[in-house]
Amino acid sequence: MFADWTDWSYALQDWPTYLSAAWLTLKLSLAAFALAAAFGLLGALARRSRYAVLRAPAAVYVEVIRNTPVLLQMFVAYFALPSAGVRLSPVQAGVLALSVNVGAYLTEIFRAGIQAVPVGQREAARVLAIGPFHTFAYVVLPQALRNVYPAVVNQLVQIILGSSLLSAISVPELTGTAMVINARSLLTVQVFGIAAVLYLVLTNLVALAAAGLGRIAFKHKEAAR
Repeated sequence: MFADWTDWSYALQDWPTYLSAAWLTLKLSLAAFALAAAFGLLGALARRSRYAVLRAPAAVYVEVIRNTPVLLQMFVAYFALPSAGVRLSPVQAGVLALSVNVGAYLTEIFRAGIQAVPVGQREAARVLAIGPFHTFAYVVLPQALRNVYPAVVNQLVQIILGSSLLSAISVPELTGTAMVINARSLLTVQVFGIAAVLYLVLTNLVALAAAGLGRIAFKHKEAAR
């Protein structure tokens, strides 16, 4: 005999387990986002390269990844790569798949941000004898990030939500943990209700923190306008 769906006391007894799973979800999401940002920046630079040998693979990467399901990409990372001699743990495979997937979207986001920087900014840097690397790092990239910052934050939120798919390869993140608790208790409404609330809290806290970071990082640029 199980508790009525209006009784949440039994389900809440597992709150330390939920919090541990939510913490794991956040850590995996941040790790995946850091890798995705690296993939996205490298992909954007390759897409804008004058060399076709760089542009073509980057274009293929974006098209293939954005037009195939992320769950399938996780299965490839976890089940198919071992046949090629690359063995990854469930966590490693999940983080890799999420980062590769979101990296394809960030490639286009970063590319759009870089293209939006006026050409005159680069020309001015050239006149001042600033090298290409420093021009990109200190002139182009900060402006590009400011242009696309909301879209980048949205991709971070999408990674947090997409991390729920890691439960399919046995990663004990929030959704996977909720499935285990539900199988034991059969308190479906309570268990997944708690998980939903925790996802809401995580995504909103991350969005608020990112918004605050953005205000601090781009404050001097706003003042200069």
